[in-house]
Amino acid sequence: MAISDVMTTSFYQGVLRQFDTAAELLGLDQELRVILRTPKRELTVNFPVRMDDGSVRMFQGYRVQHNVNCGPAKGGIRYSPEASLDEVRALAMLMTWKCAVLGIPYGGAKGGVNVDRRELSKAELERLTRRYATEISVLIGPDLDIPAPDVNTDAQIMAWIMDTLSMHSGHNVPAVVTGKPVVIGGSEGRVEATGRGVFIVAREVAKHLSLPFVGANVVIQGFGNVGSVTARLMHDAGCKIIALSDIYGAIYNPNGIDVNLALQYVKEHGKLLGLPGSQEITNAQLLETPCDILIPAATEGQLTHANADRIQTKLIVEAANGPTTPEADVIFQKRGIPVVPDILANAGGVTVSYFEWVQGRENFFWSEKRVNEQLEEMMQTSIGHVLHEADTKAIPLRMAAYAVAIQRVALATEMRGIYP
Repeated sequence: MAISDVMTTSFYQGVLRQFDTAAELLGLDQELRVILRTPKRELTVNFPVRMDDGSVRMFQGYRVQHNVNCGPAKGGIRYSPEASLDEVRALAMLMTWKCAVLGIPYGGAKGGVNVDRRELSKAELERLTRRYATEISVLIGPDLDIPAPDVNTDAQIMAWIMDTLSMHSGHNVPAVVTGKPVVIGGSEGRVEATGRGVFIVAREVAKHLSLPFVGANVVIQGFGNVGSVTARLMHDAGCKIIALSDIYGAIYNPNGIDVNLALQYVKEHGKLLGLPGSQEITNAQLLETPCDILIPAATEGQLTHANADRIQTKLIVEAANGPTTPEADVIFQKRGIPVVPDILANAGGVTVSYFEWVQGRENFFWSEKRVNEQLEEMMQTSIGHVLHEADTKAIPLRMAAYAVAIQRVALATEMRGIYP
């Protein structure tokens, strides 16, 4: 493949390529391949929002349902100036495999609005959210498609969506979204779930690889909800966090960063830069810092053909969605660096979202202790399946996770058949 081809490979093309590789490995029937790689529904909406100064601004949003053969569609909603239909398609497909690899009875979906939320007031953000929720309401429901938070969305935005759709229905519909505030039907443990899942996966895979976990040097790109929770849990477990980054920059301390101090510093100053005892480095330097475990927890496309040869780690755990391109994957395989794929590594969030949905349907809510115990059990079971598949077939962890997931969705598709 020419370098120009590599550089123009989109996120969606990369996700399709990973599916095709796994489908070939499984010897999947050609007709099933076509069904499973094609999104079921795609909705693009253009809608006006009244701004605080009285003007009207148009926004574009998306909701894609990739596959619903295993259950209702499930997937987050992101607010980003980079949001596009292709990105949402890719993320929806990843959600299908993520739910399947965990054995959760959901299909995959994703949504997004092309907007920089930092430019909006809280009132404008609420009006945009309620209008977007109304536009996609034809697809949304507890038995149809259940949104959740994603990049630049949170519990408050989920609360507005739930309230909007409840007003449309004429009664309270708590199970229409997950990731809500606990006071209106959210689940204990949901905020920390994705980061906790990353921690569990990193710990278990390190153990499987005979890589010492306590005392391990860890680099984490991204210090938002997922990265900060992962950092804190790993720090508390005895790992040494030597480098961290957020949207403003990266910091490094070879002797270890006090994560609790970093959390307090960010709360007071809004960024990591300037944390006492640390030195400023670039994002490229952070990714290439020698370490035992590298955790990309920011955005897609961070580990590419351009930097994969310079990555100096013993294990990569993908906390973000799609941080490693297919070209980088090939380089890591040749170099013998294991990569725990996003569909397994960051599946803690959708797992606890499933718990929240179950609690909402039953109107019976669990303690945080029970949520965390159930999460630990499900994650460990799924990790075991993927590691067994990888060892038995002598394939990379990504292909093993895809194989487990695709076989489950393929079987569900065959069992249901084609209507009519």
